[in-house]
Order: sequence, then C-alpha cells, then structure tokens
Amino acid sequence: MFGANPIQHITEYHSLYGAKYRQNPRGKPELVCAIFHSRFLCLLQTELDLEKGLEMRKWVLSGILASEETYLSHLEALLLPMKPLKAAATTSQPVLTIPQIETIFFKVPELYEVHKEFYDGLLPRVQQWSHHQRVGDLFQKQAGQLGVYRAFVDNYEVAVETAEKCCQANTQFAEISEVMGTAHAAVSPSSPTALLYKPVDRVTRSTLVLHDLLKHTPSSHPDHPLLQDALRISQNFLSSINEETTPRRQSMTVKKGENRQLLKDSFMVELVEGTRKLRHVFLFTDLLLCAKLKKQIGGKSQQYDSKWYIPLSDLTFQNTDESEPLPIPQVPDEELDAMKVKISHIKNEIQREKRANKGSKVIDRLRKKLSEQESLLLLTSPSMALRVHSRNGKGYMFLMSSDYERAEWKEMIQEQQKKCFKSFSLTSMELQMLTNSCVKLQTVHHIPLTINKEEDESPGLHGFLNVIVHSASGLKQSLNLYCTLEVDSFGYFASKAKTRVYRYTTEPKWNEEFEIDLEGSQTLRLLCYEKSYNKTKQNKEDGDSTDRIIGKGQIPLDPQTLLGKDWQRTVIPMTGVSVKLSMKFTSREFSLKRMPSRKPMGVFGIKISTVTKREHSKVPYIVRQCLEEIERRGMEEVGIYRVSGVATDIQVLKAAFDTNNKDVSVMMSEMDVNAIAGTLKLYFRELPEPLFTDDLYPNFAGGIALSDSVAKESCMLNLLLSLPEPNLVTFLFLLDHLKRVADKESINKMSLHNLATVFGPTLLRPAEKDSKIPTNPTQPISMGDSWSLEVMSQVQVLLYFLQLETIPTPDSKRQSILFSTEV
Repeated sequence: MFGANPIQHITEYHSLYGAKYRQNPRGKPELVCAIFHSRFLCLLQTELDLEKGLEMRKWVLSGILASEETYLSHLEALLLPMKPLKAAATTSQPVLTIPQIETIFFKVPELYEVHKEFYDGLLPRVQQWSHHQRVGDLFQKQAGQLGVYRAFVDNYEVAVETAEKCCQANTQFAEISEVMGTAHAAVSPSSPTALLYKPVDRVTRSTLVLHDLLKHTPSSHPDHPLLQDALRISQNFLSSINEETTPRRQSMTVKKGENRQLLKDSFMVELVEGTRKLRHVFLFTDLLLCAKLKKQIGGKSQQYDSKWYIPLSDLTFQNTDESEPLPIPQVPDEELDAMKVKISHIKNEIQREKRANKGSKVIDRLRKKLSEQESLLLLTSPSMALRVHSRNGKGYMFLMSSDYERAEWKEMIQEQQKKCFKSFSLTSMELQMLTNSCVKLQTVHHIPLTINKEEDESPGLHGFLNVIVHSASGLKQSLNLYCTLEVDSFGYFASKAKTRVYRYTTEPKWNEEFEIDLEGSQTLRLLCYEKSYNKTKQNKEDGDSTDRIIGKGQIPLDPQTLLGKDWQRTVIPMTGVSVKLSMKFTSREFSLKRMPSRKPMGVFGIKISTVTKREHSKVPYIVRQCLEEIERRGMEEVGIYRVSGVATDIQVLKAAFDTNNKDVSVMMSEMDVNAIAGTLKLYFRELPEPLFTDDLYPNFAGGIALSDSVAKESCMLNLLLSLPEPNLVTFLFLLDHLKRVADKESINKMSLHNLATVFGPTLLRPAEKDSKIPTNPTQPISMGDSWSLEVMSQVQVLLYFLQLETIPTPDSKRQSILFSTEV
C-alpha cells in the first residue's frame, strides 16, 4: 500500500493534509484525517522499532555464538593434556599424581559439557532464525548450571597453588604449562596457571549479554520471562562471588588438601520428637549439615549452631532397622486457614497505616506481628516427609511443601554420593569452623516470608490460571506417564491438578485443560511421573506409591506476560523430556463477574428458580444427575471436588446439559469423575446470583462473625430459612451429599473443612457489584488480601452448616423438602 518507503509516503500524506487544514481551518474532515495519519505514523514507527529490536536479537545471538565457539576452543586446549597426564600417572614415571591432576583440572570437563550443550542447542536455532524463534529456555538452563562455576571458583586458588608447585617441582609439567599458555591468549603464556581459565569472567560477560538480549526482546515475547529468570540467577551468582573473602576458602579447606564446596542450601522444617523446628540445611560435596540460625542480639552478625551432620558416604534414605516410619502430625486445615486470615488482616492494616502516613513505630509493630504469623504458617504447613538416616541407625525427618522440592534434594544428594566413598568424622573444632563458614557460604539469606520481600517485588497473581497440558517429547522408551501441576501460595507449594495416565508411549498427548486458583502465586511447577501399577510395593521412606519422577521444571508467572493476554504457549524443558503447555490468566476483577446466560433454554447462567420451574422439580436436574454419579463411583476418589477435572470434558458436559441432551447420563458414566465434580462446581459458579443470594450474603457474613454461639446459631438458621425455596432445597440436598463425602475422609482425604474451602466461594460469592473487594488494579496486594479475607468468611459460613448435626426447619418446609416426589 505504501510502496518501498512507507514512512516517507505517510509523511507526505501528513504534510498534504496539514497544509489543507491551514488553508481551510474549518475543514474538519481534513483535521481528522491529519490527526489520524499523525497517529498512524507513530504506530507505524513503533512497529518498525519493534521489528528492528527483533532483528537486533539475531545479531546479539550471533555474537554469543561466536564467543561461545572461541571459549570452547580455549576449554578444549585446557583439556588436551589432561588425558596424557592421567595415562602417565599410572606408569612408573608420572608427570603428576592423580590427585594433582584432579585438583588442577577440577570441573573443567563439566564446564566444557555445559557450554557445548548450550552451543549445540543455540546454533540450529540461529541458523533457522525467525522473529518467533525461542532461545530463553537455553539461557535459563545454562543459568541453572552455575553450580559448576561455583565449584570451580571454590577450587580455583587451590588449583593455582597446586599448578605452581608442580611447575617448580617438575620441569616437564612446566613446559606443558607454557605451551598450553601460548595456545590461547586467555592468560599469560608464561604463567603456570595458563591451564586455568577463570569462568567468572565468562559469567560476567554472559550477564552483560543477557542485558542486551532482554533490551531487544519485547515483554510479550515468550522468551522475556525466561531471560529475566536467567539474568536474575546470574546476577545472584556474581553477587555471591563478590561477597566472598579469603577466610571463606580457608574454612572450606579440609585434610589432605581436599576442598569442600557448598552445593545447595535452604530453610527447611525438621520434625524433632513431634515438634516442628526451622532449620537451615547445607549440602556440601561430602556431607549434609543441619544448622539452627541463632537469634541476633545487640547488633551481632548472623551466626549458626550445628544440630547434626551426616557424611554422604553414610547417608541413606531407607530406614536401616526396618521399623515402621513414625506418622507425621498433621495440622488441621482450619488452623492453617485461621493463620492465613490473620496474615491478610495484618497486611491490610499495614496498607491502611501507610496510606494514613502514620508513624513508623506502628508499622514496625505490625510488621513484627506479620513476621510471627508467617513464620508460624511456614512451620505448620509442610506435610511431605523427606527422611534421611545415618548408617549408625540415627534418623532425621524434614517436612517439605512439595514433591518437586523433595525430589530436588534427593537427586542432588544421590548424584554426589556417587563421588563419596570414605566415611569420616569431624572434630569439634572442624565442625565449628564449618558451621561458622556457613554465614559466608549461604546462598539463601532470608527465611521465605513475604515480609522479607523487596518493596518493588511482585505480590504475585490473584485469579484463575487456565493451563492446557498438551504433550511430552524426548522420551527414549515407552512409559505410563502423567503430570501434576503445583503453584505457590502464602510461601509454600501445593499440588493443584493431575493429568490422566497416558499408557505405554514415548509421545503422550494429554491435551487436558485445568483451571487453577491463584492466591498471590509467582511460580508454576510441573512434574512428570512414570505410573507404578504394583499396588503392594510401597516406598519405605514415606509410604507413598513408587511412582517415579522422570522430569520436573518450573516457570515464573510473570504478570507482564500473562495480564490481559490470550493463550500463551510455552515449553518446560526437563532432563530427558519436554512438556508443552498453554496458559491463560484471568485476574480477580474479571473472574468475579456472574454473567447471566444468553441461552434462555439452557441451565448454566440461568436463575435456579427459572430452571426448577421449567423442570417441575425442587432440585435442578443437573445437580441431581451429578451428585448421583459421584455417589455411585466418586465417594472414595482421593481429592474429589478439590482435584481439577479436564476442562474440555467439563465443557462437553456443560453443552450437553444446556441442550438437554438425552444421552447425558451415558456420557457421564464414561467420563472421569473429577470432570463431573467440576461440572457441578461450574454450574453453581455460573449462577447469575449465588445460591445464598446477593441480598442475604452481607447478613451471612455478619452472622458468622458473631462471637456469641447462641446468637450466631439463631441468626444463621433464620437466614438460611429465609432463602427462596429452590435455593434452600437445593442447598440442603447438596449439604447431605457433602456430609456423606466427608464420612469417607480417611479414604478420599476430603474433610468438612476441605469441602467448605472448595464450595464456600462457589455458593456464596456475590455478584461483582456486591463484592467488598476493591476493583482498583493498581493495588494488587490490597486486593489480594481483601479477597482472601472474604473467601475465608465464605468458607466459614458453609463450614458452620456442614458441622451442624441437623438443621431444624419449620414443619411446612420439612414436609416440602422430605416428602416431595419431584426432587
């Protein structure tokens, strides 16, 4: 349309219409046209800038490829003498001993493998370049392997010292060192340290390149959150390196010149004689250390007390005495929810005080209370056991929040155990020195509380995340596979969805959609399992089934990427397998709306009174059918109503009920019971008015808050009996069913409180105009906390009625409810 030079063409157009307007100021069409073309010119310029930025991505990546190629050649030059030196070490005239070789070349082969894998992955993508090409997963994976750099850095001074001594003692090695130094210009050719190429400089360069790449990557591009994550990891690594001091390395040097490196550390909950204790756990190359953070008094620096340690050569995950593992004391969900309510209340108070510009003392006092409540929740919420035992019979138990975290620790310990052969013990002095060094070594500096977050850090997402798990690829053999999804909330992770098992294949194609409720969530985790069908085989470590994790990965839930966007397709790369996902986020302010249906003859989105009148029934047909099917085969289903059903199946059932499909009962009998439970929840959620009605909702919320039990009972029962008859009968019908579900709690794990948590917001959540939640999207923290408070109130209302043994109703209504043949 615009020819070879669109900018020039539009500029001429703009000048022409501008001139016409100057000649005829009253000519409004010319004015409008001039404004239109001026704006269009700006939009076109923006588009061209975007194109230019995407083109710059290719040039930045081309530069990275060239740099990686050079770096790989340097590493190859370093590795060239290693094999001959090792071969000579086994002869009668060795140049160096095996320990000397391993010290000098420590982690160099691993560095080479990391960069070779990155280069081999990036090269074909740049060669087949398009603006939609993705590379973020490669950078994120490489950033996740910085532990190799950490180990190299920790060993660097020892390696240099060893190389220098060997050069002085052995002229043959000095000649090799000089020749290899000449082979590449990374270091001084005359230096005996020419065999050691510092990788920290490489990380610094990569961090700068990541800055450039991010600058030319639009925030809407799928690479953007992955590159941000890689940059964050790289920057944290460099910060930790810069903070290191000489005493750190000395404290890590152990007998016989060996070197001990920190591989991983984290705050964890230990169960000690039935009591939960917060610990800081450190995994070193040769031992696992459990420490307690001392209270800081009088401005003293941070210090640790050692509680226990196990050499990795003596560590096992199996109980050596074959005794039954001790049960894990579970904290009732009611208590956890009460803590969350307190946390939300305190956060709201802090926000109010900030807006009112009150003194810092008030806010400091509130922040202290918040820290106490969040610490308590952190202690009480984990319930998944990680048991470790020493070969001397002593055992310890950590409680974790997700299978992802547990697998991470187990895998790293087991991998390191392959390199540990000798048992040992530390003297009290050595243990004290090691514990003291943890202050400098730690990579996790703060207990994971929201109070410890930076002011500008994202508060997370509040709303609904729809996730489609498409397929997996990269498997070498056929397996029975399924995936689970976890998200974080209030500082810990919980499993939210599970796909069906795809039987015996290398390319499972689930194409299952799930709707996940987000409460300040920042991360989505995915775990891929191989299903075990041996029901008698149990894992002695934790009593769980022996389903094996074959891959795990996570992605940040970036508000900039997800807010206001349609489906975002992404791939989660894992070791040996990759899983394709699509995600779509709906924020609270949009998910709150109850919209009436445009299909007057359907059932979804139609007033319950209209449906029951049309059907000549007391309880809608959809409710009766769903409950009947769940009672037939879903009462012992673990997590019934809590586990998400497949969204596509739910939509099929929704369409069948809306069109009065005569085969709906047959369709239901062939579908997963979680999809039927999901259809029932969707029906109640899409009612144009909640089952407890908009008019009575504020009264229910007020009644449940009454402290006097007699007044509360009178108020709540009178309010319940004030509901319109179809609403009341349907609720009592559902209530009886939910109580029967809870009767099988020992099998299905669904307590009355769990059921109230699932159904409370569904049955009580008012229409948007009646909600107490602020709709100002510029205050996400306040909105999220207000939402949490309101949800807790809705849960408590339903829980109150679930816990009542009987609900006394007037004779007239009891007769109508119990003896109607139309229900």
